[in-house]
Formats: sequence, C-alpha cells, structure tokens
Amino acid sequence: MPHHANDSAAALDEVDTELLRRLSENARTANSDLARAVELSPSACLARIRRLRQSGVITGFTTTISPRALGYTFQALVNVRIRPGARHMMGRITEELRALPEVSQLFVLGGTEDFLIHVQVRDADHVRQFVLDNLSSNPSVALTETNMVFEHHQGRGGLPS
Repeated sequence: MPHHANDSAAALDEVDTELLRRLSENARTANSDLARAVELSPSACLARIRRLRQSGVITGFTTTISPRALGYTFQALVNVRIRPGARHMMGRITEELRALPEVSQLFVLGGTEDFLIHVQVRDADHVRQFVLDNLSSNPSVALTETNMVFEHHQGRGGLPS
C-alpha cells in the first residue's frame, strides 16, 4: 500500500528536502544536475525522486503558463458566500467554477465565506462580467466580494529556505 505525503514527511532527510526545493524551482532540472547538486550518483538521485513520487510527497509536475501570454493582465480574488438553503449545491457550483478558463485557483473554505476564487482576466470589465455571469446571476449565491490583486508571488509549498 503506498504511503501518503503526511505519513512520510517525518522521513524526509536533508537530501530529499534539497531535491524538493530544486524541483519546486524548476521541475525540468536534469537528473544529472540534481544528482551533482545533492552529491549523489545519478542512479541514486533517480531512485530518491522515484521514492518521493511513490510515497506521495511529489504529487505531479506541472507546466506554468504566463497569464499575460493568454491576454490575462488583471488578477482578482473573489469571495463567495452561498445562501444557507443552497449548501447542497456547493459540489455542483465547485465543478462549474473549476471549468471556467478565468479560474486560476479555487478554494473551498470553512468560515464566513464558502469559496475564494483567484481569477485571471483581461481587465476590470472582464472580472466584472465574470462575477455577473457566473456568480451574481446564480440564485445559490448570496454574496460576492471582489478584490483586485496588485502583486502575486508563488510560494514554495512549505519548503524551508
């Protein structure tokens, strides 16, 4: 039975942590470069990375696309509150929102708000239209609050510096 990331977090040593740090900076780093950086043979390095994947510590590799290349120069965070009588619709609303091209990230929350949506759009008019078309017009939505993003910095997933 495969381990899950939380089961193996304590088993990570300094070499694993350094491999994860380097891969989080550039997932396309060549194995030979990784091996040299952590002072392992290429085969031992590859085995470590394979173990990190099999144990669930590494869950995948992604491609990051510049929003500007797609014409999205404006970002906003939209808080959404669902009407109390419509809580049963949250799963469906989540799936509908995840399918929208403007949605970069979607967080299902506990607390006052039900969703936090990170959208990437062309401009302020586009975010306004997004909210009107996909949220305000939905009878299950009680309230939205939109905040524009001035800067966005990607974290490193909890890895130490």
